[in-house]
Amino acid sequence: MRTSSSALILCSFLALLFLRVRGDLADQQEKEHHPRLPASRDFVALDEELETRFWHEKAQSILADKLAGHQKLNENRAKNVILFLGDGMSIHTIAATRDFMGDSNEQVFFEKFPYLGLSKTYAVNERTPDSANTATAYLTGVKANYGTIGVNAQVQRGDCESANDTSTHTQSIAQWAQEAGKWAGIVTTARVTHASPAGTYAHVADRNWETDGDITKSNCSPELNTDIARQLVEWPVGQELRVIMGGGRSYFRDKSMRDEVGVSGLRTDGRDLIKDWQEIKKQQGSEGKYVWSFKGLRDTDLSKTDYLLGLFETSHLPFHGDRQRTHYEEAEPSLSDMTEAAIKMLSQNEKGYFLFVESGRIDMAHHETKARKALEDTQEFAAAVEMAREMTSEEDTLIVVTSDHSHTMSINGYPYRRQNILSLAPNLADDELPFTILSYANGPGFTDTYNSDSGRIDLSRVDTTKEDFEFQATVPLSSETHGAEDVGVFASGPFEHLFTGNYEQSSIPAMMAYAANMGPFAKDKLEE
Repeated sequence: MRTSSSALILCSFLALLFLRVRGDLADQQEKEHHPRLPASRDFVALDEELETRFWHEKAQSILADKLAGHQKLNENRAKNVILFLGDGMSIHTIAATRDFMGDSNEQVFFEKFPYLGLSKTYAVNERTPDSANTATAYLTGVKANYGTIGVNAQVQRGDCESANDTSTHTQSIAQWAQEAGKWAGIVTTARVTHASPAGTYAHVADRNWETDGDITKSNCSPELNTDIARQLVEWPVGQELRVIMGGGRSYFRDKSMRDEVGVSGLRTDGRDLIKDWQEIKKQQGSEGKYVWSFKGLRDTDLSKTDYLLGLFETSHLPFHGDRQRTHYEEAEPSLSDMTEAAIKMLSQNEKGYFLFVESGRIDMAHHETKARKALEDTQEFAAAVEMAREMTSEEDTLIVVTSDHSHTMSINGYPYRRQNILSLAPNLADDELPFTILSYANGPGFTDTYNSDSGRIDLSRVDTTKEDFEFQATVPLSSETHGAEDVGVFASGPFEHLFTGNYEQSSIPAMMAYAANMGPFAKDKLEE
């Protein structure tokens, strides 16, 4: 009996010891998972945020807005539809932009829109998409293969022949608008021949076929395959776009030619497609205006212009922050400037319009892991949306704001409230070195993360807020990759309530077309 009692006591002791150790480990783990950092000396709480009443009243205001919206759904037919596309604008990008604006309680303008949904961005043959297959989805309503534009998934990227079969071609919402008697236009900070804007008018097996020379480099024939720039000028949908504004002058002129600032073109067929565009408009008896500078745009009488072609750079337009830092503000228009001009011109059509507006350089900044530039462009993108909403009526103009795909940037560590989102996290890593609040899963920022000789790089004396700082990345890649998660869809105007829930990206043009009663998703077509 003594042996049994001793064993029982020992077992009880060991059990208690085990529970104590497990409890200590759990406490330690909890502290590691949710560290209590020293309070920020710079943080001063807003008096109202200390009161229960403030939060209740804020919730009541939001609730009242939602209830009012549900009492009377806006089921007017949309005379106008504007699709704003933040290229690569992930949910993380929007959240970080709030902080970049000053505080987590800020709202990027389009977050105030009454309806929000999520769209699934995958390609038919890839989990992580690109801007070509996604443009085909959100502009034509058809999911396609990675790298292809305006064709269905029967076309493989780089196939020299399959995209020539017009049965594989998809129709864009710009075409549906034109067929309904509306005007259509595109505005972008990228080249107008780049993947996203090309989704409105082009049909190609490879997004890189922006000029004839690009097709030749792919070992395909530029005689059998029409490059994207030519499709914009010569093919019906591109030719009838009333507004075309962005970059990419070099893609319209032969390499033997120089543009307005002395830069050679990239074409190899001896053509000047800008002159061809002007000649086509002249033959149509239309007033076609070509501009290449902000001054030229400002001097244009839009009320006397039938078609507007604005190519403001040889390639992409500058990042918005760089535009301000290098005093390019007077040389090249901002996204807001172009959007304002486009709406003014398209609004002259009594039957309405479809306008596609892309902030293309959010994506490019992320690829370079230059988070500051991505946030600056997102902030300007939101300003363009706000201006568009102020210039139009919620009664007859549907505005949809979304993204084509995400990126791998995340907000990490435990930053203080209102701490500069571009700075270092207040807590050190286990190696006693600091790390950036914003970081990427991969990309060129790896060079600011790890050194093969010394290990992790000490950033304590580095100014991470500089515009060209490449934020830390886990995996070394020359260009950071896209992400595969869902992206946000924000809606305001007629049939805004359709854009809630989680749905395929290819559903977006269907809902926009239904709201405007045009194309294959017009009410009468659905009832057939």
